[in-house]
Amino acid sequence: MSTIYAIANHKGGVGKTTTAVNMAACVADAGHRTLLVDLDPQCNATVALGVSKHTRPTVYSCLSGELTLDAAAVPTAIDGLAIVPSTPDLAGANVELPRLPGSETRLRDALGAVAEQYDYTFLDCPPSLGPLTVNALVAADRVMVPVQTEYFALEGLAGLLDTLGLIQRELNPRLVVGGMILTMHDGRTRLAQDVEREVREHFPDLVFDTVIPRNVRIGEAPSFGLPVTRHDPVCAGAIAYTALAKEVAARG
Repeated sequence: MSTIYAIANHKGGVGKTTTAVNMAACVADAGHRTLLVDLDPQCNATVALGVSKHTRPTVYSCLSGELTLDAAAVPTAIDGLAIVPSTPDLAGANVELPRLPGSETRLRDALGAVAEQYDYTFLDCPPSLGPLTVNALVAADRVMVPVQTEYFALEGLAGLLDTLGLIQRELNPRLVVGGMILTMHDGRTRLAQDVEREVREHFPDLVFDTVIPRNVRIGEAPSFGLPVTRHDPVCAGAIAYTALAKEVAARG
């Protein structure tokens, strides 16, 4: 049975896709059968793993009930890692999903049919708390929240945790917060140090020890269609994501 992680934060630009792609790659490199589901209409996770955003079929067909996730999954350059690609058309799901029966559980139902084929599944969520993110949270066992170490880091986190609590109570009682990941951290600045201290003080049991630094290799890796752990395995970003994957595994 697969352990399902949703990578979610309704704030954009905090490193959700980068975290989803590199965590999935690290887990696959460790020998685990891994699936990454791209739920963002921007298709960034899809492109970051060298898959065209024009690839068909996509996760859209799975949410509509036309296909199973397994039928839409395509292999990547990483052995053991498959991705269910996204499409810009997925933006329409925000309007269409609420009209469908069982709209909040469609992804969970689709994952149930393939769970035994993968050890880990990662769900890359869009930067919103709309129907696509709700579907991911209803389907997930754990949610990981990337938090950028900049001024607005704490802005909205309380609201996100309230939303998670509502989903736990009403739709998915097994959902737990797997942890918060500090991203884009520049340890040379006073601001980053202050934000890290604040986040750790507010959520002492949730923040991972591993911090993802600002690193040019992380930013350029998607243009090569590779996770940073393959693009430059010895750079600071790759080392950090490898350490994070081990820490996540240790937490269970």
